[in-house]
Amino acid sequence: MSECPDPRLLACGWEIPTENYSDQPYVVRTDDGAWLCVVTTGPGAEGDPGQHVVTRRSLDQGRTWSDAVALEPAEGPEASYAVLLKIPSGRVYCFYNHNSDNLREVLADDPPFPGGRCYRVDCLGYFVFKYSDDHGRTWWPQRYPIPVREMDIDRRNPYAGKVRFFWNVGKPFLHAGAAYVPLIKVGGFGEGFYTRSEGVLLRSDNLLTESDPEKLRWETLPEGDFGLRTPPGGGPIAEEQSYVVLSDGSFYAVYRTIDGHPACAYSRDGGRTWEEPQYVRFADGRLMKHPRAANFVWRCVNGKYLYWFHNHGRDCRSAPGWLAYEDRNPGWLCGGVEADGPTGKVIRWSQPEIVLYDDDPFVRISYPDLIEENGRYFLTETQKNLARVHEIDPTLLEGLWGQFERAAVAREGLLLELPGADGVMPSEAPLPELPAFLARDHSRLDYGTKDLRAGFSLELWLRLESLEAGQVLLDNRTAAGQGFCLHTTARGTAEIVLNDGRTENRWDCDPGLLQPGRLHHLAVIVDGGPKLICFVVDGRLCDGGEFRQFGWGRFSPHLRGANGEGNLRIAPSVASLRVYGRALRISEAVGNWRAGETDASASSREPLSLL
Repeated sequence: MSECPDPRLLACGWEIPTENYSDQPYVVRTDDGAWLCVVTTGPGAEGDPGQHVVTRRSLDQGRTWSDAVALEPAEGPEASYAVLLKIPSGRVYCFYNHNSDNLREVLADDPPFPGGRCYRVDCLGYFVFKYSDDHGRTWWPQRYPIPVREMDIDRRNPYAGKVRFFWNVGKPFLHAGAAYVPLIKVGGFGEGFYTRSEGVLLRSDNLLTESDPEKLRWETLPEGDFGLRTPPGGGPIAEEQSYVVLSDGSFYAVYRTIDGHPACAYSRDGGRTWEEPQYVRFADGRLMKHPRAANFVWRCVNGKYLYWFHNHGRDCRSAPGWLAYEDRNPGWLCGGVEADGPTGKVIRWSQPEIVLYDDDPFVRISYPDLIEENGRYFLTETQKNLARVHEIDPTLLEGLWGQFERAAVAREGLLLELPGADGVMPSEAPLPELPAFLARDHSRLDYGTKDLRAGFSLELWLRLESLEAGQVLLDNRTAAGQGFCLHTTARGTAEIVLNDGRTENRWDCDPGLLQPGRLHHLAVIVDGGPKLICFVVDGRLCDGGEFRQFGWGRFSPHLRGANGEGNLRIAPSVASLRVYGRALRISEAVGNWRAGETDASASSREPLSLL
């Protein structure tokens, strides 16, 4: 890890060995101190024959792993999508799909399945479990099916419920002496693969006390004929529910949709009933955006929360195809804190940070798990053919949780701060050299590119008299255009232009945020790790809103930097400025904004006459 150029980079993680396919690498800590990881794997691609469930143990926080132990043979019917639950006795349960009847095809929509037959059979059959009493070294050979109550979505499938369609990604949990195991019911197969889905919980009131698996009792929640669905007016997809228990005993679930936003719901009675689902929002009230991808929530030892999602989305209800599954890179985290709501505790979510990325934007990062150990935080993830473990910098997480209160200016990497001690904002100032993004790698025989994964940030307060296009706010460009420029656009936005004399890149903030005559805080973060440009306006990270799918934009991996002339030209509308020789974290940009908002000596940001 210490040699890694950016700990957020996927390649810096430690591999969890699998076959070709690799999915849902979930971990529990066993009572003998090991990490026990379960993964769905196989020699082919997702859904191919040979897909089965295996476990491995690690005694060094995921750096190395024991040989795989198969819960089901690769030669048998498909076994898939396993999750683990360790109970206080030390026993570990593994729950998973099993195509016990060995069906080789099922009825589906035509189109997209020719002849109305789907030959992928890993999301049907029986939901089963096995258990281990030796910390995952071996597993009881017999599997036990869980009785799952029939509901409306089952009766409406092509088999009227006689064949069940389902799968699961959510981790089981314990509450008030009972065990809860998530399950996602599926109504059919068609465009976008699953055509209808909703979430339920399987509750056992005696799993913690009864050692005989034949005597376990199970009930399907919520009560009634329907599981967790999308909010009113939402689409037919409500799946991959992830649950946490709040401090007052309430359940909170998040799940994916094709509506452009993730959904959530609260239960105040142990999952028997749920308040009306809603789309997930930031603490400032804005809707979060998310594609058809896993979005997970975890409660940490400190009582605070983390939320994994992808921070972009578009409404795919009118075209529920495969596009909704795209763009799972990078992975983002929000920090959550509890607050009092009208019916119980609720979670308030921070602005997000990038936690993991890959250099290939088409790589899809998903199905993470969080492990805490002795104050350290680890994430697992998969790209469907490779699973890894990553240690997460705790200061990144502390920054997320601190966004609600922290009001302090970031000082690390500060290259320029204006106005100076005299309080006068200049129209031009010497600009120290910005970091280079790329360099020649003399350790390579071809002397090729070395990615320095550097970046820089601009942070300013400004007041524009108008939103007229073409106003140059900051500019260090040469006559040939090399350098950077921050200017206004015809959309009423601020746009940054980056030019190294060989390539030019640009991105702007979301429309509708800047208002004439109003003081605004603007942070422009050029992050040379994932090659992203992020705008934070008045403490809010731009996410595209209703205008576009993405609020953050990619720049060319071939961009060598943004150095231009030695002086920076500054418009009168800029009241104060900081330039950093690194990419600020989003939390730092929020902290700078809060510090400016609460600064009693902000005389430089007083009325227009001073600007």
